[in-house]
Amino acid sequence: MTGAPKTDHRGAHRRQAKREFPGPGGVRAFWKRLGPGIVTGAADDDPSGIATYSVAGARYGTAFLWTALFTWPLMIAVQTTCARIGMVTGQGIAGALRHKFPRPLLLVAAVALFIANTINVGADLTGMASAAQLLTGVNSHIWVVALGVGIATATIRLRYTVLAAGLKWLALVLVAYVITALYLGPRWAGVAHDTVVPRVPPLGGAWATLVAILGTTISPYLFFWQASQEVEEEKSLGRRRAADRVGATRYEITTRQIDIAIGTLFSNAAMFFIILTTALTLHRAGMTKLETSGQVAEALTPLAGRFAALLYTAGLLGTGALAIPTLAGAGAYAFAEIFRWRQGMDEPYTRAPGFYAAFICSVAIGVGLDFSGVNPVSALYWTAVINGVLAPFLLVGILIAASDSKLMHGQPISRLVRVVVGLTAIVMFAAAIGMFVI
Repeated sequence: MTGAPKTDHRGAHRRQAKREFPGPGGVRAFWKRLGPGIVTGAADDDPSGIATYSVAGARYGTAFLWTALFTWPLMIAVQTTCARIGMVTGQGIAGALRHKFPRPLLLVAAVALFIANTINVGADLTGMASAAQLLTGVNSHIWVVALGVGIATATIRLRYTVLAAGLKWLALVLVAYVITALYLGPRWAGVAHDTVVPRVPPLGGAWATLVAILGTTISPYLFFWQASQEVEEEKSLGRRRAADRVGATRYEITTRQIDIAIGTLFSNAAMFFIILTTALTLHRAGMTKLETSGQVAEALTPLAGRFAALLYTAGLLGTGALAIPTLAGAGAYAFAEIFRWRQGMDEPYTRAPGFYAAFICSVAIGVGLDFSGVNPVSALYWTAVINGVLAPFLLVGILIAASDSKLMHGQPISRLVRVVVGLTAIVMFAAAIGMFVI
C-alpha cells in the first residue's frame, strides 16, 4: 500500500486473509457486523431532528417532504466516507485530519463541535423530560437530572459491545413515526407530488428551515461518531494496536455500506413521516408556534388521537436515549484525538480520564441548560441551523483526507463518492448563503 509502514501493510494483509470471505455461517456473521451504520442513522433522528422536522411540517405542511428523498444518497456518501476513514486509517475523523491540518484549526472545530453538541444534549434532555412528564406527571426538571445521570452512567459503565447492542435495538423506536403517519390516513397523491418535486416555499424563514433540515440530517457529530465507532468495532475484535487496524477488506467495506444504507433509510423514513404527521395535524389546524416537545405531543392528542401522541412521545424518549451518547461521545472523541488522550468506550475511567471528562462535562452542562430558561424547541431548531452552516466546512476537510491515497493507505474513496460528498458540501454552502441573502 502506497505510503503505509511495513507493519501496517502486514497488519492489513492479516486482515485480508482472515476476513475477506465470511466463510461458514457467513450470513449470520454478516448481520452481526451490521450496527454502527444503523445506530448512526437512527441517532440522526434525535429530539433535535424531531423538533426540526416538526417545525417544518407545522409551518410549511408537506412542502419539505422532498428533503427526505434528496438527502438520503448524500447521507450514504458522507457516512460511508467517514466510516472508510475509520476502517482504513484505524483512527477517527480528528485523528485523520490531524495529518492534513494544523492543530489550532482542528481545536477551533472541536470546540465549535463541543459547544453545538452540548447545547443539543441540553435541548434533547429537555425534550425527553417534557415527554416523560407528559407520560408520568413527574416534574420535567427531575426527569432531566435522572435521564442525564442515567444515560451518562450507562455509557461509561457498560462495555462497548453491550452499549452498541442496546443502541441498535433503540433504533426500532423510529417505527413509531411511520405508524403515527399511516394511522392518520394521508392523501397519497399530494404526498407523492411533494416528495418528488423540490421547492422552497416563498415564506419567511423557509430557507432557515431548509438549512436546519440539512444541518440535523447531515450533522457534524455523526461524522465523528461514525468513524470512531469503526475504531471501537476493531478494538472489540481484539485489534488494540493501531497497526492491526490499518486497511479494510472488500467484504468489510461492502458490509458497512449496506449497514449505512439501511440506517440512513430508517432515519429518512422517520424524517419523512414526522414531517407528514405534523403537516396533517398541526399545519392543518394552524398550530405553527411550538414551544416545547411536550406541547407538540399535547397538540397531537385532540388532532390525531392519544395513540398518535403516545407514539410521538415514545419516539422522543427512545431517540434521545440513542442520541445523547452519540452527541457527547463525538466531542469527547474529537478532543481525545487532537490531544492524543487514551480513549474508548471499553477503557476504564482511570485510564481515559480526559476522554470521559469531556463526555461528562457535555452531559452535565446539558443538564444545567434545562434550568436556564432557554426555550428548548428554539435551541433544538437553531443548533440544527448552526450545524447546517458548520457541516460543509468539515465536509471539505473530510473530502481532502479521504481522497489522500497515502493517508488512506492506498484505499481512498472513489471518484463517484468524491463527487457526491463535494456536491453535498456545495448544497449546504448554497443553502446557508440562501438563508442569509434571501
